[in-house]
Amino acid sequence: MSTTTTTTGTTTATTPTGALSASRTTATAARVLRQLGHDPRTIAMLMLIPCVMLFLLRYVFDGSPRTFDNIGASLLGIFPLITMFLVTSIATLRERTSGTLERLLAMPLGKGDLIAGYALAFGTLAIIQSALATGLAVWFLGLDVTGSPWLLLLVALLDALLGTALGLFVSAFAASEFQAVQFMPAVIFPQLLLCGLFTPRSSMHPALEAISDVLPMSYAVDGMNEVLKHTDMTATFVRDVLIVAGCALLVLGLGAATLRRRTA
Repeated sequence: MSTTTTTTGTTTATTPTGALSASRTTATAARVLRQLGHDPRTIAMLMLIPCVMLFLLRYVFDGSPRTFDNIGASLLGIFPLITMFLVTSIATLRERTSGTLERLLAMPLGKGDLIAGYALAFGTLAIIQSALATGLAVWFLGLDVTGSPWLLLLVALLDALLGTALGLFVSAFAASEFQAVQFMPAVIFPQLLLCGLFTPRSSMHPALEAISDVLPMSYAVDGMNEVLKHTDMTATFVRDVLIVAGCALLVLGLGAATLRRRTA
């Protein structure tokens, strides 16, 4: 593996180039998980908020369970995406403002290794979060789905990973935790309005429908609705899953490309 050496004053930093290193990626993920382990409030927010929101939603529509069936599956994917976006963007920004990122990138650690390590760490939490939310919705709250609950879990997990990728990406453009939170109305809210949760996308104004066609949350909701309505895995479901996964990988790549050592 080749390296590039950058000298600034008397400080020499050696940054690896080339393919990702599994050892560096897993070491980064383990460090992030250890740090999160010392922050029980963040862990509680990640694990419990989607479950609490689904629980409240179920009993808000207590007199109309079919309404919960119609929108519960969609929100099962949206809630993890939002929580992972918030936690990941703030956690990554905190690393940069505290100088941790500066020290890490002065070591033989590439930006790709760092982003992949964060994605692996938060992806591990996303698996637990998605499993808890899906299990609660299907087996405790009685969410009625025609297809397999495992397909619901798959889409919920991909949505959480997409939220992680978006959080890593936008953290590069924020100078404070407050600014990181401000990205939520810009990145999440438009997708929430246009994803088909409130009205079918086909009934929107043509311009808005065209915009919704390029937003990943639209395909997350479509994938959940496919599981809600069909017993078998459909071609549309496979398309939706591939698009959400592809968007997550694309945004992770952009996050690695835009990662900065310190906040200006």
